[in-house]
This record gives sequence, C-alpha cells and structure tokens, in this order.
Amino acid sequence: MENVLNAIEGKVCLVTGGTRGIGRAIAKMLLSQGASVAICGRRQDSVDAAVRSLASETPGKVDGKAADVRNYEEVGQLFQFMDSRFGGIDVLVNNAGVGLFRSVSDISIEEWKNTIETNLSGAFYCSREALFRFGTRGSGYIVNISSLAGKNAFAGGAAYNASKFALTGFTEAMMLDKRNDDVRVSYIMPGSVATEFSLSSAQHGVVGGLSEDWKIWPEDIAEIVRTLLQMPKRTLISRVEVRPSKPKR
Repeated sequence: MENVLNAIEGKVCLVTGGTRGIGRAIAKMLLSQGASVAICGRRQDSVDAAVRSLASETPGKVDGKAADVRNYEEVGQLFQFMDSRFGGIDVLVNNAGVGLFRSVSDISIEEWKNTIETNLSGAFYCSREALFRFGTRGSGYIVNISSLAGKNAFAGGAAYNASKFALTGFTEAMMLDKRNDDVRVSYIMPGSVATEFSLSSAQHGVVGGLSEDWKIWPEDIAEIVRTLLQMPKRTLISRVEVRPSKPKR
C-alpha cells in the first residue's frame, strides 16, 4: 500500500487569511507535519504577529507577507515572495474570506464588491498564480475553504451566498480542468465554526458567539485538510461537507 504518512513533510504551503481562525489552525497543522508554511493577511503587523506566534508554538519554517487577495498585483507580489523565500509552492489553501449578512436592498455597491472580490476573485487570483508554478513542479494541491452557504441560501445571505455558490462552481470546474495534470483540487464546506468570523456574524443575528461549544472548531477543519493532503494520489476527495454534530435547537 502506498505510504502516505509523510505526504505533507517537506511541502511548501501557502494559507491565505492565515493570521487567525481556520487559516491559522491550518497553518499550525501543516507546520506540525513538517511543511514550510507562508501565511498572508491584509495587514503586515497582524501577519508578523501570527508568524511569531506560530514559530513559537510549532517550530518550523514559517513566514508571511501582507496581501489583499482582491488585488491581483498584491497577489502576484505574494507569490513572488513565495518564490524567493521558499522556491515555489506545492499546496495552496484559499481560506481568506469575508461575511456580509443583510437584505439585498441594504447592501451597498462597495459591500457587494468586497464580498465577491474577496471570496471569489481572490481564490481565482491565487489559484491562477499557483497553477503556473505547479506546472514547473509537476504537481500540486489546491484546497478552497467554502461554506455550506455555497449550497444553502438563507435570508440575509445574498452577497455571501452568491460568493460561495460561485466558489463551488469555480472549484469544481478547476478540478475537472486539472485532474489529469497531477493537480488535485478539493473544497471544504463547513457549517458554523467557532471563530471571530462567526462572532461577527452573530452581530447580525445569523449565528451564535464564540462561547457556544456546539460549533465546529477551526482545528477540526485543519484535520480535514490534513486528511485530504495525505490521501493516496490515486484518490481525490473533491468535496467535504462539515456540520456540527449537535447543532443548537
């Protein structure tokens, strides 16, 4: 049977939105498995603080650079940083995302653009840059962090639903584009996760706060990413739906 125990060790990974929440948990897991990891966020001070913390928690090669994934020029600079710092990339985790929860008539044009450009265009920009590099390395893996909101619409979710429904279509098409090129593509669709993101959503009456222990933990999503990356190359888990075992009644 193919040995998959060290499938992550020695890989070069980029986690967008890696300064906190799900992204940070994924970065920590990858470091614990022997990968070299880069993270990004919008502010360099937040990136630097997260890098210092990750380096102290999980010794390994970790670095980071500020980048707004809505801006293709900044994404290009981020991948140039990956090239110079780590010599390329093997794994991309598109985790950067924003949430906006209000009625269509109450969404401003800027809020709509911010949601779509972060959650959808950002994943496209980063995937495009990663795919160029996978071609020279002979293989690669892209994991997109989506949401159950990518298949289940809800009142007040127009912008967020639109971005995540579109991310589903984008990811599935990319998987079909690249499955014969030794590039694997998967996406994870979590329900309620205990992060600052869900706490922000709670202010709009969508979900509960961080104190509610019924939710999925960021570390649970990181464990799913680990499983995906360690699957034998002959097998692709293309989509994972994740729900709390015992949701609030």
